[in-house]
Amino acid sequence: MNSSMRSIALLVVGVFVFPLLHGRCEPVQAKTPATMNALYPGIASGLLTHAELIDLPKGIILRSDKMEITAKELEDTVAKAPGEFKIQLGKNMLFILEQSATEKILLKLAKEKIAKPSKDQAVLKDADIIRQYLQGIVNEVTVSDTEVRAFYRDNQDLCGGASFDDAKNSLKEFVSQQKKQEAVTQFIKNLGKTVPILLDAAWTKEQVVLAQDNPVDKARLSGKPSLVDFGATGCRPCDMMAPILEILKGKHEGKVNVLFVHVREEQILAARYGIQSIPVQIFFDKDGKEIFRHTGFFPQNDIEKKLSEMGAK
Repeated sequence: MNSSMRSIALLVVGVFVFPLLHGRCEPVQAKTPATMNALYPGIASGLLTHAELIDLPKGIILRSDKMEITAKELEDTVAKAPGEFKIQLGKNMLFILEQSATEKILLKLAKEKIAKPSKDQAVLKDADIIRQYLQGIVNEVTVSDTEVRAFYRDNQDLCGGASFDDAKNSLKEFVSQQKKQEAVTQFIKNLGKTVPILLDAAWTKEQVVLAQDNPVDKARLSGKPSLVDFGATGCRPCDMMAPILEILKGKHEGKVNVLFVHVREEQILAARYGIQSIPVQIFFDKDGKEIFRHTGFFPQNDIEKKLSEMGAK
């Protein structure tokens, strides 16, 4: 993935009115604008989850405090992307918007925190300023031996037969990185609750249709439970999952959607669903809501147990 793609993947009021009713003036609470997640659950996964959808001036698709993002900005981003990514990006403009808005808002917050930047901070690139700002969040992340041992137990194949003692240090770093990423992801998602973000309703509605034109979202919206395995051929634990998925497809045909997503071919879709390592299995209920995800090889018996918990027989 080139630098332009990495930058894309950075990372990432109620009021009262007083109408006259039958000659009397009665207070009526104005309708609260719908949020992104309320209207289109699962499409946004971070900062835009709690964004409010309203009518914005023509050309402006996002507004937050004094910051605005226009449709042309996103179109220019897609135009600069490598040819093999243009189609994927063109169908995922909401994802690009979410990443762009996240970068801009994090940078603003980071600069506000640095009241008087030092000489070294004054020459930092924007990405480095954001990284320093988020460092305060990840510094609080700790990993216990119990967590590392549990990961080893569930993912021994990733260790190539190494004992726990031999793999412990490497696994601890891996689990730590995962927890740090999760902490940053949650922090960014929660920002949407405290930083007012407005989206243009008409533009968003058009983009949602495009964003849902993929196997994962079609499965989520089918009204049936779904199991999605994100992986890639040539990855040993991913290849070990392949025959299990085929068995599950046949066993639960017509009752559960079982599908495989090749992350090298669907990089934007994988990024949308927060895939950091592979394989990853994500379980969605019949309403399309994610209820569980697992990283690494997942035995068939464990998958069957999870499907049973979801009501899939």
